[in-house]
Amino acid sequence: MNGFRKKIYAAAGYSTTFYGPGRPEFNPQKPMPPFEDYLQETAKGTCEQIANPTFDEGVIGSFMSSRFLSQGNLPGFLPFMVESLHYRPCTSVEGACGTGGRAITAGVKSILSDLSDSTFVAGFEVQNTMKAVYGADILAGAAYYSKERKNGHAYFFPNIFAERAGAYYKKYGYETTREAMAIWYKNAIENARKNPKAQEYTNKSENLFELGMTPPNPSKFLPYINYYDCSKVSDGASSIAIYSEEGLKKSGIPKDKAVEIIAIGEAEGNITKTPDSPTALTTTKQAIKRAFDQTHLTLSDIGVLEIHDCFTITAILALEALGYAKEGEGPKFIIDGQTTADGKIPTNLSGGLGGFGHPTGATGVRQLVDLSHQLTGTAENQGKVLSPYGMMISMGGNDITVTCIIVKRVHN
Repeated sequence: MNGFRKKIYAAAGYSTTFYGPGRPEFNPQKPMPPFEDYLQETAKGTCEQIANPTFDEGVIGSFMSSRFLSQGNLPGFLPFMVESLHYRPCTSVEGACGTGGRAITAGVKSILSDLSDSTFVAGFEVQNTMKAVYGADILAGAAYYSKERKNGHAYFFPNIFAERAGAYYKKYGYETTREAMAIWYKNAIENARKNPKAQEYTNKSENLFELGMTPPNPSKFLPYINYYDCSKVSDGASSIAIYSEEGLKKSGIPKDKAVEIIAIGEAEGNITKTPDSPTALTTTKQAIKRAFDQTHLTLSDIGVLEIHDCFTITAILALEALGYAKEGEGPKFIIDGQTTADGKIPTNLSGGLGGFGHPTGATGVRQLVDLSHQLTGTAENQGKVLSPYGMMISMGGNDITVTCIIVKRVHN
C-alpha cells in the first residue's frame, strides 16, 4: 500500500481538563459541568490558536452520549462549537473507546477526497452522570451486548481485561507481570502529575508502586486486577484541526507548529467472535502493520508513543503487539524502564488513560493532541524526543476497533 496522495497536517490541538474521581473539584453531590461547556471550551482552545479559524467540514466523536446524556444528533453541535461550520457538512462517528481515532481518520479522508482543505475534529464524553456500576452497563455496549452482558460481571469491561490478565499470568507467570503492571500504574500517575489537566494531576499518594502491587480481591472487585489497574470514569473533550497543505497555509499556522500525519492503519475485529487469543491484541497488531506498510519506517524510527492503556495489562499487550517485546516479554520491557521519558521509547508522557483520564469518545483525539505537543516541543511533560516520528494507538472495545496513526515533526 502506498502512502497518502498528498500531505496532511494536524495542528492547534486542545484538551479540556479530564474531570472525575481524583480531581479535587469533583463532587458528585454537586451539579457537574454540562457537556456543552466541554464542547465550547475545546473548540475555543483550538480556534484561538488559529489566525483564520474557518473550516470546510466538521467531525465529532462520542461513544455513548445518547445513553449518558440522552443526547443524539451530535453533528448539530459542531456549528455551536465553531461558527464557521454553520451550514457546512458535519458528521459524527462512533467506535467505542476507539472513537477518537476514527474521528481523526474521518477528518483525514475528507481532506484526501478533495472535498475539504480544513476539517475540525473533536471528541468528547461525559460519563459521570451516574454511578460507575450503572455506567458499566452502558459501556458494555462496546462488546456484543446481547450475547455477553447478561452473564458478564457487574464491572463488565474491567472483568474482560481481568480475564486477559489471568490468562497472561497463567501463560507467562504472575510475579513479573504483576510487578510490571504496578510500575505502569506508578509511571502513569507520575506523568499525570506533570499535566495540570490530567485527572490524576493532584494525586498525592506516596507509595504508588506498593498501591499497584495490591493483591486482586475478587470478593470486593475482580480477580486478577485491582482498582489501580483501571482507568477511571472521566468527563472531557479534545479537538484538533486537520489540514491539507493549502488549508494549513490559509489558516495562518506555521508548519513548525503542526505535525504531518503520514500513515493511518485501521483494523476491525469481529465483535461477535471470541478474541483469537486472550494474551495477544491481534487486531491491534494488524492496524500497526497497515500503518507501517504505508511508510518506509521501522519501529526503531518512532521517537514517542501514545498507547491505549485502559488497563495496565493492556499496556503490556500493546507493547508486544507493536513488537517492542516478544510475547511474554512485555513485563520485562516495562520493568527495565524502556517506556519512561529516558527509556528506549517514551510512552504516554501525558499520563495515558490511567493518569490523564479516559472520557471514551475523547481519548483518541487527546492522544493526537499530546503527540503533536511532544513533537512541537510544547508539551507540559516534554520529553527528549530523539526522532521526528510519533505513533498512537486508539483501541475500541476488546481489541475490536483499532486505529494506528503515525505522525512526523515538520519544519518551515
